[in-house]
Amino acid sequence: MPRLRGSPLTALLPLLLLAWAVAVCECSIHGYRGERFVSRGNAFIVHGGSEGIVAPNSDKKESSFIWFDRVAFLRPKGNANFSSGSIQAVVFDVEDRETIGGSAYGGQREVCCTADLAKLGVCTQGQIIRRPSSKDPDWPRVFGVSFHKNKVAARLSTTKIPITRTGMYNLYFIHCDPNIRDLALVGKTVWKNPGGYLPGRMAPLMNFYGFMSLAFVVLAVFWFSQYARFWNEILQLQNCISLVVILGMFEMVIWYFDYAAFNLTGVRPTWITVWAVTFGTVKRTVARLIILIVAMGYGVVRPTLGGLTSKVVMVGLTFLLASEALELVENVGTVNDVSGKARLFLVLPVAFLDAFFILWIFTSLNSTLNKLQVKRMTVKLDIYRKFTNALAVAVILSVFWICYELYFKANDVYNERWQNAWIIPAFWQVLSFSLLCIICVLWAPSQNSMRYAYSEEAGEEFDKDETSLTQIKPKPFSTDDDEARALKGSDGESENEVEEDKTE
Repeated sequence: MPRLRGSPLTALLPLLLLAWAVAVCECSIHGYRGERFVSRGNAFIVHGGSEGIVAPNSDKKESSFIWFDRVAFLRPKGNANFSSGSIQAVVFDVEDRETIGGSAYGGQREVCCTADLAKLGVCTQGQIIRRPSSKDPDWPRVFGVSFHKNKVAARLSTTKIPITRTGMYNLYFIHCDPNIRDLALVGKTVWKNPGGYLPGRMAPLMNFYGFMSLAFVVLAVFWFSQYARFWNEILQLQNCISLVVILGMFEMVIWYFDYAAFNLTGVRPTWITVWAVTFGTVKRTVARLIILIVAMGYGVVRPTLGGLTSKVVMVGLTFLLASEALELVENVGTVNDVSGKARLFLVLPVAFLDAFFILWIFTSLNSTLNKLQVKRMTVKLDIYRKFTNALAVAVILSVFWICYELYFKANDVYNERWQNAWIIPAFWQVLSFSLLCIICVLWAPSQNSMRYAYSEEAGEEFDKDETSLTQIKPKPFSTDDDEARALKGSDGESENEVEEDKTE
């Protein structure tokens, strides 16, 4: 049976995304505010929600249910002079999707009973085709209401459907009467798992973000303890790394509170989600820019980026806007427990810019490694090799995971593997955090940090090349004789004089 779909989420222009989120996402418990029925084959359909629901344990008092609260259908006054056919709510586990709809002789599958099927005696013409589930004859659940003559509203009775079997449940409102195609749906449905109101697919992420919050706290304690000990030796690059650590910590904490509030109340806090998305977007943008400018040698080989500054800023701002738009559409107000379906024109710019960042970073790093090797700056060369290897491993893992994600989604069209789907977004967070930890170890503040910062003596020849950079890994100066000779001035200054100039 083809998957039943409601109206797809309309992707708005980036400048209107925030206003849209505030307007429609106040109620995360599947609220219906005048949704219109859409023609699908010979039926008229509104998608009421999809969530993974876990059956409660028999020894606990928690329950799982879907509750219909003041759900009603409205029709125009000018179209109220007749009684209508039934408008029905259909609730089914995705494993039972084949029990809804059918075809007479192997033709196109229809949701509403056709004349041919009625002749076969398998259904009543004009009614929804439904067969009992092999696992539970009481499922799928189908119940409905009809319009009486001269009535503009038809209300479903308040109903609570208990869930006793773990699965991905779908709700559709369907009718087969073309005379009432101009209907609007109002009201809400409340979906609850044993542990709270979080959809089953999202529930593991709350614990995950709690764990990641603690991990960022540990990283922050390490980083800022070093930062406080050697604050007189801090480089501008290390200030940028501090910003990424702070943004990442706030991002994880805000995501945790977003899911925790949603789980407790059933109402997803729009503004908390917006802040979580924004902190995450800014963190990713700043992290990419830091890696890029390190590859270019900012603060280590050159004091500024020169003519490249405007290009770096432009690419960074473009990535920030594109990523923010994508994440807002994917996350703000998301209630249905299904894979994100952002518009292609929002996904492609982010993917293209990520690829552009990778190409630019590795091109710069390759040139820098060659220059450092020629100049025999072995300490900095060793650190940059480690950094390059870490980036290469991260890129390889990213490509592998993208392929796995495509495979996962291609083989999970109906979200039957929803209990494992949380691992996909969690992996990206773990990979990003791991790379940040490596950067923090390589560039940890120390008493020798300033010794490896940019200096005019070391940078005069390197500034001729746009892609050169050096490293700031602390190491006792007495063991770096080769680099000291490379930094020696053309006027024959002694090593001690160069050392004094650099520490100034």
